[in-house]
Amino acid sequence: MCNMEILRGRRGERVQSSEAVSKQIRVLGIDIGSVSSDVIVLDERGHVAFRDYRRTRGRPVETLTEQLSRLFERHPARQFERMAVTGSSGRLAAEIIGAAFINEVRAQALGVSHLYPEFSQATVIEMGGQDSKLIFLESRNDVLELKDFALNSVCAAGTGSFLDQQAERLGVSIEDEFGQLALQSTAPPQMAGRCSVFAKSDMIHLQQVATPVCDIVAGLCLALARSLKNNLGCGREFVKPVIFTGGVAANAGVVRAFEQVLGLEDGELIVPALHFYTGALGAALAAEEGSGRAVKTAMKNLQDSLKGGRAGHQRIPRRAPLAAPVLPPPESRVYAERLEAHPGGEAYLGVDVGSISTNVAVVDSDKRVLAKEYLMTAGRPLEAVREGLRRVGRQVAGKVRIAGAATTGSGRYLTGDFIGADVVINEITAQAAGAVAVCPEVDTIFEIGGQDSKYIRLENGVVVDFEMNHACAAGTGSFLEEQAQRLGISIKDEFAALAARSQTPVRLGERCTVFIESDLLGYQQRGAKTEDLVAGLAYSIVANYLNRVVGRRKIGQTICFQGGTAFNRAVWAAFETVTGKPIRVPDHHEMTGAIGAALIAAEHVRKIRRGNGDRYQTQFRGFENLTQVQYTVETFTCEHCPNACEIKKVQIEGAEPLYYGSRCDRYNVRREKAG
Repeated sequence: MCNMEILRGRRGERVQSSEAVSKQIRVLGIDIGSVSSDVIVLDERGHVAFRDYRRTRGRPVETLTEQLSRLFERHPARQFERMAVTGSSGRLAAEIIGAAFINEVRAQALGVSHLYPEFSQATVIEMGGQDSKLIFLESRNDVLELKDFALNSVCAAGTGSFLDQQAERLGVSIEDEFGQLALQSTAPPQMAGRCSVFAKSDMIHLQQVATPVCDIVAGLCLALARSLKNNLGCGREFVKPVIFTGGVAANAGVVRAFEQVLGLEDGELIVPALHFYTGALGAALAAEEGSGRAVKTAMKNLQDSLKGGRAGHQRIPRRAPLAAPVLPPPESRVYAERLEAHPGGEAYLGVDVGSISTNVAVVDSDKRVLAKEYLMTAGRPLEAVREGLRRVGRQVAGKVRIAGAATTGSGRYLTGDFIGADVVINEITAQAAGAVAVCPEVDTIFEIGGQDSKYIRLENGVVVDFEMNHACAAGTGSFLEEQAQRLGISIKDEFAALAARSQTPVRLGERCTVFIESDLLGYQQRGAKTEDLVAGLAYSIVANYLNRVVGRRKIGQTICFQGGTAFNRAVWAAFETVTGKPIRVPDHHEMTGAIGAALIAAEHVRKIRRGNGDRYQTQFRGFENLTQVQYTVETFTCEHCPNACEIKKVQIEGAEPLYYGSRCDRYNVRREKAG
């Protein structure tokens, strides 16, 4: 177990924290982060005379005003000689009250060094609401000083907000239940810690197979610890002891997770009793002589700023309203009548299995869609494929002859083996083929799905460049769904209409979905209208996509916007507004991957026939056979690398076993070589 320490002073001296001390109060330290405001007061001996920790809930200046009001009721402002402010949201407050601002890393280093002067070296993990820091300290001339540090990026992985959001989804109190539930776990599952949205998908899948809540919670704690180790700690040695500070250090489940992930023995992980206040403590220690004069006018300045709107009530950044898309909406015609008019003709099957949706399409030799189905994968790809085939089979069975089949998407290998695909195609090639079929002149594809987004550049119908999102959902459909749920609106029925009414959309920028959520809360409390927030979200997903996925790559003149998110006219409008170019949403945009796969299967069959006397027998198992086939699924953990992927082994009657769930192609490669 970790050591719970109390405040220490100079080397060899142990000083107890106490709010009862009132002698000659001298120093005030303030740490305002993205989630909380922490105030600490030291007396002349370095003892803690006052402390106050509160969540800001998007109102940092108001919160600090309340804290200082409580402070000055007990300790008059005239007693203070020094004051300083730190924290990711502390600059505005420092400016308002006239205090010096101290860099956050320096403040954390000073605070921990003051608590543990006897250590010759240490690693500090500071984890707050939206920020995490890895700080390395080393003794120089008997003083523990900053040696190196690393900070989190614009992603909530490795921060308290990641846990806050998952706890809310589970209906578990982050303060009272979360940590204790994690300690009850005996079999925590492997979960995504790189993105909150992906973690949500993992949770849904685990709940569907009746995984105990305590195991899910413990899995989240371990995912958080691994994320920090692998990202901030990449290539760095965690020297001992490891000192864990910040609000998340109060979570016993995360404490245990760090002990396990870092391989620490008892006593090698220390959580200070004042872990909420190490930043504020460091600010107090860094405050300069004479800076306390500003304390006397701090309350008046704060109150004046709130009255005058300087604290941010009237400073909501805005954007231009969204204009309606220039091009007409897609027709997306399905030629079902041809099934009756020309029975027995040849057709081709395409199946696109993604993390969120599974799409099945049947296309004839003239590239016309005869039937299609769009359904949720729900963590069970084979069941989704069987249901999609059952639905399509009802429409086309006995009316067409499937001459070829192909699979694509993240589940393409498993699905290909399952249905008897003639060809397995990567997602980029399939999306490009689907786009070219409906818009031959396309040179740029923006494809946004539930958890994946892609950029594809074409010349004369051939892919010349592409990029995909990497472990972040900020530029995907799940990003919008998450925020729409937060705002209590329907993503399908209300989102676009509300965004179209906005005359002054809020500028939300490009940030992680967890951080955007905090921004939304803050702007709501400042009086922003729902339609302005919704329009701002449409802009935000476009900014995230263009900056994180497209980057500096070339955007052509004939652009197709594909994927399920293209149903949202607000996002379509935002793309046109930001790029300044007309954007086409092609026919069957939600199915372009499946349609592209079907068309590639058709070309595959034609090539073989040309070289084989016009003969070819598809490997497709048939609609009826696939809807009735029996199979079993077993689970095991792959231990070939630290990812420890949870692999599903699928055993079909009379066939070789299939595998899915790995982050690499280990099992796919082995299967292909064996074949």
